[in-house]
Amino acid sequence: MVLKTNSKPAVAMSQLSAEDEVELQSLLRQLLRSINDRISGAPSTECAEEILLHLEETDKNFHNYEIVKYLRQYVESYLGTVVEEETRNLTRGDGQHATGSGHDSLIHAITRRTRESAEYQQMMQMLKNTMIMVVDSLINKFEEDQMRKEEMHREKQHSQSNSQYTDNCSDSDSSFNQSYAFIRQEQLQVLADNLDSSRPKEVRWEALQALCCAPQSDVLSCESWSSLRRKLCAALAEPDPDLSNNVLQFFAKSFSSSPMNVTREIYTSLAKSVESSFLSQKLSFPTGSATIDINRPEIIRLLKQIRLMNDFQKEVTTFWIRHPEKYMEEVIESTFSLLSFQHEQGLTSPGTEKSLEPIHLLALLDIKATWFKKWMHGYYSRTVVLRLLQRKYKFLIVAALQQCIHYSESCERFTNETTDLQSAEQQNTDRRSVYSGKELEYAFFVHSLCVLGKLLIYTNGRKLFPIKVRERKDPISLTDLVVILICVMHQHPKPPHSDTLNTETLSPSSLVMELLWMLCERTECAAECLYQTAVIETLLAPVIALLNGQQAKLKSPAATLTLIADILARIANTDRGLALFLYEKNLLVAHSERTFAALVIVQFTLRLLDKELSSLSESDTSHTLCGAFIFVCRQMYNTCEGLQVLRPYGLHKAIAAAWKKTSSSSERVATPIPGATAGASTQELQNMLIWEETLLDSLLNFAATPKGLLLLQQTGAINECVSYMFSRFTKKLQVSRCEKFGYGVMVTQVAATAPGVVALHCSGFVRALVIELWSTLECGSEDVRVVRPKPTPMDPIDRSCLKSFLSLVNLLSSSHSVWELLGRQPLANKSEYALREMPTSIPDLIDRLIAVNSDAKIHSLFHYEQSHTFGLRLLSVLCCNLDSFLLLESQYNICSVLLQNQRENVTEPDTSEGKFILDSLSVERNHVLVRVSVVGGPSERRLPPRALQEGEDPYPWPMFSSYPLPHCYTLDPPKNPHNSQDSEISAFLASSKDTESEESWMVICREQYCRVMTSKPDILTGKVLADLLEKVVAQLSNSATECFFSPAQYKAEEKSVKSAVLSPLEQLGINTCLRYGSYLKLLKDDAVHDLTLLMKHIKFFLSSLRVKTSSELITQQDGYPGYDWLASTVFLIMAGDLDRSLNLLLSLPSLLTSAFIWPARIQASVHVPVEVAKSGIPPVYWCTAHYVEMLLKAEVPLVHSAFRISGFTPSQMCLHWLTQCFWNYLDWTEICHYVSTCVVMGPDYQVYMCVAIFKHLQPDILQRTQSEELQVFLKAVYGLQNYRSVGQKSQDDLGQPFRIDKHRFYYVSLTTVNFLDGPKSRCKGVLKNTVMTRKASQNAQHVEP
Repeated sequence: MVLKTNSKPAVAMSQLSAEDEVELQSLLRQLLRSINDRISGAPSTECAEEILLHLEETDKNFHNYEIVKYLRQYVESYLGTVVEEETRNLTRGDGQHATGSGHDSLIHAITRRTRESAEYQQMMQMLKNTMIMVVDSLINKFEEDQMRKEEMHREKQHSQSNSQYTDNCSDSDSSFNQSYAFIRQEQLQVLADNLDSSRPKEVRWEALQALCCAPQSDVLSCESWSSLRRKLCAALAEPDPDLSNNVLQFFAKSFSSSPMNVTREIYTSLAKSVESSFLSQKLSFPTGSATIDINRPEIIRLLKQIRLMNDFQKEVTTFWIRHPEKYMEEVIESTFSLLSFQHEQGLTSPGTEKSLEPIHLLALLDIKATWFKKWMHGYYSRTVVLRLLQRKYKFLIVAALQQCIHYSESCERFTNETTDLQSAEQQNTDRRSVYSGKELEYAFFVHSLCVLGKLLIYTNGRKLFPIKVRERKDPISLTDLVVILICVMHQHPKPPHSDTLNTETLSPSSLVMELLWMLCERTECAAECLYQTAVIETLLAPVIALLNGQQAKLKSPAATLTLIADILARIANTDRGLALFLYEKNLLVAHSERTFAALVIVQFTLRLLDKELSSLSESDTSHTLCGAFIFVCRQMYNTCEGLQVLRPYGLHKAIAAAWKKTSSSSERVATPIPGATAGASTQELQNMLIWEETLLDSLLNFAATPKGLLLLQQTGAINECVSYMFSRFTKKLQVSRCEKFGYGVMVTQVAATAPGVVALHCSGFVRALVIELWSTLECGSEDVRVVRPKPTPMDPIDRSCLKSFLSLVNLLSSSHSVWELLGRQPLANKSEYALREMPTSIPDLIDRLIAVNSDAKIHSLFHYEQSHTFGLRLLSVLCCNLDSFLLLESQYNICSVLLQNQRENVTEPDTSEGKFILDSLSVERNHVLVRVSVVGGPSERRLPPRALQEGEDPYPWPMFSSYPLPHCYTLDPPKNPHNSQDSEISAFLASSKDTESEESWMVICREQYCRVMTSKPDILTGKVLADLLEKVVAQLSNSATECFFSPAQYKAEEKSVKSAVLSPLEQLGINTCLRYGSYLKLLKDDAVHDLTLLMKHIKFFLSSLRVKTSSELITQQDGYPGYDWLASTVFLIMAGDLDRSLNLLLSLPSLLTSAFIWPARIQASVHVPVEVAKSGIPPVYWCTAHYVEMLLKAEVPLVHSAFRISGFTPSQMCLHWLTQCFWNYLDWTEICHYVSTCVVMGPDYQVYMCVAIFKHLQPDILQRTQSEELQVFLKAVYGLQNYRSVGQKSQDDLGQPFRIDKHRFYYVSLTTVNFLDGPKSRCKGVLKNTVMTRKASQNAQHVEP
């Protein structure tokens, strides 16, 4: 399509007329002027050419240039018939090129044929010749103009050399336009004499003109400069504007071209002259609405002088650090001395007029005190400013504070009047000359507020308080000042713009909000100024009044409350502010009763949601106000400790109900009819959609914590919330204005649970992740122009794929997620794969990258070695979770695939004598095979490295292609030097009598247990541990106070139990347990029958304790999806004794501990509420992991922050460790101690043990976070085989994270009083006292979330 222009049609350029040539020159000149900045800024001619060549790509206005339009019209007129002819020739068929890729091919074909045509070649030649002619003409004209300018410049210089001075100099002239003729000292003395006040005005004016035109350096360095300066200052005070303006002009030039010592003298002289003028003239302005004209000669003269001073104040900070401090101190002191000036009548009753002072005029010129902000910015000047304010000029701070107090008290009298300068700022095109007294006072208030705000953010500035002021009995403290400012905000609740920091709004609310935001961002400032009871009471006073059914004394309730909510949200976003809201009773509600701020806020929010505030009108209870207070609550409930406080109020239910109501209402709004005018219905629909997104966003933020995710799932809105999150996640949007990170942590938190990962899958997140990974791994960025060759990747996982790898690790970290995404999903195993066929699901990814068992799969990969290595690394991480490995092995026979690949990777595959080929894939496969085949902790197994070594034998570790494994990968079990039979525990168990009460026996038992665990933990193994567990479980299950759940009656026929069928996954788990027990020498050869029978009994028993659900979650169907690792652990502790193991496991479910250490027992249990049982989220996640995160933030904040930075969550690792009972992470002795500690000491010690592990790992966690290896490190993918001694690691080994100091670990875990101090000690025993509640009914007892 031809873009039409107003220029005349193009003509054949071979017949270019003079008019056409002039027009082309004009268009070309216009183009060059438009891009002048780009061309002139180019460092070389070559760069300028590059800019011109790529102008269409970089200039968005390229197609709007007239010359471009002219050329397009010319091309169209010349080649239009050629293009049309070629189009007809190529589309004579059946129209197959109409759309899609065929359309692109058609365009390319037409373009190619047109460029090959004779018409095109002829046109290009004519165009080239014509443009050369036009450019040459332009160059010739340019050279003529330059020669003419040079001639005029020479004539001007010649005429100037005949006169000594020039006239009409301006302070804004360029130095190149000034005369640099030398001036003699005698002439300067004559000029000084002529400036004497006794001389006629004309003589003095000529002398000033001469000084302005003379070189500044000569004037300022002359011997008579001191006398000259005094006379200039005297002339400055003259009423004649011609004289004073010339002096100002001279001073302005001196400021810009003189050394610091001279500018200091000029500035101090100017300040003294202004002060003397105010003293002599005694100016005043009317109070109230009466106006004052600043164009009055005496005022405009002072205003110009103060403006020059203000310009110097703002510029001097750029260079005064290069000079002695005394120069800077004199400038600052002279300024403070001037601003401290005050008439005597100003100190008395104001009457109908007030004295006009320098601070009023300075406030008009620099209302936001930019000069003071610049002086306070650098430490060099800030030190001097604060020292002078403290010692000599504290009156300035007193006056500023007095002005703020005066404005606050006068707010009620100015209810219906405009007292700010915002209207004047908006009319920036008109220069105002008339101001009312109120406007002058308001300008002074704004200036004072900005000065005080800058003082508050510095420690020494805050030390100036408290300050004694007039008419106040007590000094004004920092808290008093903040309360005064909040009252100002209450009286003027004009909402600020979306970004107040970048606007020049002068409304009181905006200024106060800007100051309060600034204080919130600084920890020390907020602690001293905001985190005070009086401040919180003032902020929430209107809220409390409305809750009590009273009328809040607010001019605009909705706007004021919205501003209050904004400040509350910023306070709650800090750790100290959050603790202030949650744990300090600092609000007086009624009858001397004090309560927490968090409770007031959440109650007010609930009333807003339910529209139950009778004191507020319907218009005041807007969605904006409600959303603002929900956002305050959100800053609390998206933390573990905040959710604990707010959970009883059911805020998640109220928000969900409001969302459902809004969602249904938006569906009922009539759809706008095309062509009809957009009326109220369209705006109503838009408002509803915004409000619906606000509520969804608020619900989504419950997923920031494990327990919050359970509450979100119970609302039934988890799918919609996750879809909303995915839409923002793909746009890389921030979670909120108070969040520093994106949605990474929230995605990981959601992915840890079955309903969460299903919601992620339904939203398209999993598909998008897999496609993005495949595009990065296999496709690359081939469409991007190659500027620099891409380096060959040297790491096993290239940096470009690392983000996708970590995202997959986060997604598949939980076995529940793996079950939902892979359960009952077969692999494709196609006979042929298209090269452009991309995987879109996790099973597809495993089929293409991990289970590479055919030539078709190998040939379908562009980067086979790199992609398969990626898949093996991912498999290694997945197999760290034993349940995930058992699922992969039972469904896909992963080990058989890897062994077959190893068998094929030999030098002579047809014979049995072939040697394994050493490459990256064989080494990776060997590592994975050893990891999944050998069970044990850091002292019980040895994993081969993934890197070759230097030397003759680069890989000394034996490879294998069939079982059994070589013995070098297992270590000898550690020997116990102590005799457990002679331990204190054994003696205690043998001496205890049945006559002792359960309470006293358990007290003594726990004391004995703690003593042994903190001194000789290794003796607590074998028979002693088995006896202890049996005795403790029997005591607790028979105690009315300790028996949390009603005892279950197990009646099963032996025949029906034996006929039960175990799943293939359970059979694999049994084999794993038998291998581990045989290695530990705890089981006999015939233990397989007893263990199988035990697992059948437990499966039969636990099925009777489950509720029947119709959930679509795979993990909620057919019982517990994983393997029962606790039952296997108990079987090993009992040394394979079936009867003892079964009796212990049948008695354990009545104890509270069983709900946390035994995941299979609590799966969909009747002992939890039905909605929790159907949720598919285990208590070990929404309870144990929740409190682990809460304690980490309080006790190990660096670790908590490291997890947030990495996008990983502690709850995922806790769920991983606790679900498989720490198998493969701790040695057998430590696993036994974990079980016994939770049984003997209580379920809360499960939390303490996890926190103790994280605390022990803190140095490594911080290091791995920096190198983006935290997830892989915590899952121990890199093994521990290269330990040379305790605490010594090899360079390529991330190390086994659980080789810990046992005595210190147990001491920290068991003596929690020393570990948890202050407010955090609330968490001790919280699983018993807070989270777990006993139902009154003896028939149905539940674990409450």
